[in-house]
Amino acid sequence: MSFMTTSVSQNYEAARERFAAVGVDTDNALQQLAEISISMHCWQGDDVGGFESSKGTSGGGILATGNYPGKATNLDELRKDLEKAYSLIPGSHRLNLHAMYLDNGGKSVDRDEVDSSHFASWKDWAKALKIGVDFNPSFFAHPMADSGFTLASNDSKVRDYWIEHGRRCREIGAFFGRELGKPCVTNVWIPDGFKDTPVDRLSPRRRLAQSLDAIFEKEIDPKHNLDAVECKLFGIGSESYVVGSHEFYLSYAIKNQKVLCLDAGHFHPTETIADKVSSVIDSVPGILLHVSRGVRWDSDHVVTLNDELTAIGEELVRSGSLDRIHIGLDFFDASINRIAAWTIGTRNTLKSLLRAMLQPTDTLREFEAKGDYTSRLTMQEELKTLPWGAVWEYHCEKQGVPGSLEYLKDIRSYEESVLSKRPV
Repeated sequence: MSFMTTSVSQNYEAARERFAAVGVDTDNALQQLAEISISMHCWQGDDVGGFESSKGTSGGGILATGNYPGKATNLDELRKDLEKAYSLIPGSHRLNLHAMYLDNGGKSVDRDEVDSSHFASWKDWAKALKIGVDFNPSFFAHPMADSGFTLASNDSKVRDYWIEHGRRCREIGAFFGRELGKPCVTNVWIPDGFKDTPVDRLSPRRRLAQSLDAIFEKEIDPKHNLDAVECKLFGIGSESYVVGSHEFYLSYAIKNQKVLCLDAGHFHPTETIADKVSSVIDSVPGILLHVSRGVRWDSDHVVTLNDELTAIGEELVRSGSLDRIHIGLDFFDASINRIAAWTIGTRNTLKSLLRAMLQPTDTLREFEAKGDYTSRLTMQEELKTLPWGAVWEYHCEKQGVPGSLEYLKDIRSYEESVLSKRPV
């Protein structure tokens, strides 16, 4: 046994005793954490470019800033980078895939023509890794989205084009679900909105509802595909009005029993999505959580272990509904090593869940029910300094991945041997 292993094990034993003193079983917490699967987003790896053409397709309200060298330039490079990130993250996780990352064999395939054959190689790759796949139609960065409108457009030809894209993407999601034996969450987000103040706010929303109804018209077995809809407060080019607001999609999801997507960056900077979980979980079949970090706006920074993420982790665990909550990542930072971005963001999301699992939630609830808010606050504050980090280090070693800052050495080595050799 190495010194590191001995040290980690000894630290864990000490931490286990500390947590046991407040009624927390760390072994049970780690078992629960090991069952969590985070859906890691492919678009961090190439700055949201996609592989529809050699030039990429990002834009139209989507922007990754920075020019750090080594981004993936083809599917093989992207998959290799994803595999490297997975190897540095404890547990077994998923892939969050966008339609514009199709394998078109070098041929031009428009978005209303995509089908499962264009994602067969992704299926084979995921099956080899024994992971599930989630899917996203790409309703942006395309000539048919240049007006700023897609499913809510007042041009029926534009709406019909995107409706067909949405229908085909649901079939692709079902394809992944059937082939991989794990339900695929297919999430609909559109950029539709006005830069300046509109006069008619109702008509676009009626058109959006009709378009969504058309996309979801065909019944698909939820064992294979789960439909999700994603709201937003504002975006680039839609600062004054977004058709798919939170209120719109909340009502649509409840009415039509769709999974509701809550993105941490899609609300006002003073809002946290933690409080929204308990508000909606009993009204929809499930929640899709997009973990992101906005800085003054929906800027999709790499997720850090800040107060908001901590609150989200606590609410997810306390809800007792983790089986109905699907956790995915949605950020893209091109100013740092992209594999590090994946690794840091995913590990932080897991850390927030672990910290919540290491709380004596039943005891805290008892204090609250009795009106003993003094004991509740005391316990909440003292928990912050308990050695949860030692539990995390033990979890990483148990899962066979580097702990602490050790993973950065692996990333630097990969950067030197692989990323540095890619064209700028």
